[in-house]
Amino acid sequence: MEQQPSSARIALKWGVICALATIILSTIINVTGLWKSTGASLLSVIPLVIFLVLAMKEYREANGEFMTYGEGLSVGMLTGAISALISSLWGMLYTTVIDSTFLEQVKDFQIEKMEESGLGEEQIDQAMQMTEKFSGGGMMFIMGVLGSIFFAFLISLVVAAIMKKNKPVF
Repeated sequence: MEQQPSSARIALKWGVICALATIILSTIINVTGLWKSTGASLLSVIPLVIFLVLAMKEYREANGEFMTYGEGLSVGMLTGAISALISSLWGMLYTTVIDSTFLEQVKDFQIEKMEESGLGEEQIDQAMQMTEKFSGGGMMFIMGVLGSIFFAFLISLVVAAIMKKNKPVF
């Protein structure tokens, strides 16, 4: 009987690598002020796509070049969850210890953009009150993890569908 490759081991390896790449990229984006650009924010999806593909590729190779859709989705979700946890922990550390003014900078930028779009002071205050509810330490961590896992799920759905290769019936 063939031994199944360890999806947890593969996901842990690629999840940690993905998190490190995401941490480096997000730190560069934050330090350089590129976070103000919508395009730069989308850059953080690139390491996730790359490392989900690599994790599924390694799993498939370790499984005799075969991988079902479910196995691919499982490896992708585990990889994404590990990366999400580590990256979100880094995000909390960054915004609370390394650059405690970062969230204030983001808040000021949001207010500026709302003023430019013609929102009134009352509307801006309401929006900022709602934003503050979700930018507290614990809530920011939870939202970061859940958001990252959601994107990992969506990307894993597509990547697993592309990379799947079922064993022949006969």
